[in-house]
Amino acid sequence: MALLNLVYRDQLWPREAYRHMFDYLCDRLSERNACKLMVELLSLAHDRACEGQLATILTEDLAARRLPDLKDLRARFAPDLASLPQVCVQLTPLSLYEALNDSCMGEAA
Repeated sequence: MALLNLVYRDQLWPREAYRHMFDYLCDRLSERNACKLMVELLSLAHDRACEGQLATILTEDLAARRLPDLKDLRARFAPDLASLPQVCVQLTPLSLYEALNDSCMGEAA
C-alpha cells in the first residue's frame, strides 16, 4: 500500500508503461490489489532482468484493456533450466571437525 502515498513514486517507475499500468490497476482493482500486483510486476522486472520486455507486454495489455497475467508472465520470464549450472556440494564429514576440535583442545591444555 506504500505505493499509493509514496512521495517519489514517479521516480520509481523504470519506464512509462509501469506508471500507466499502475494507474490502470488503481482504476480496475482495489487499492490493495493494485499495489500488490504492481509490486509483483516490479519485482519480476528486476529479478528476471526483463524490464524492457515486460514494459512492452504491459503496453500491449493496456492497449487491449486487460490486466496483466502474473502467472503467465512468471512462466514467460522464468530461467531456462537447461542453462542453469549444476552445482555439486560435497559435505565434509563431521568426524573431521571433531578431530580438528580435539587437536585444538589438546593445544590449549
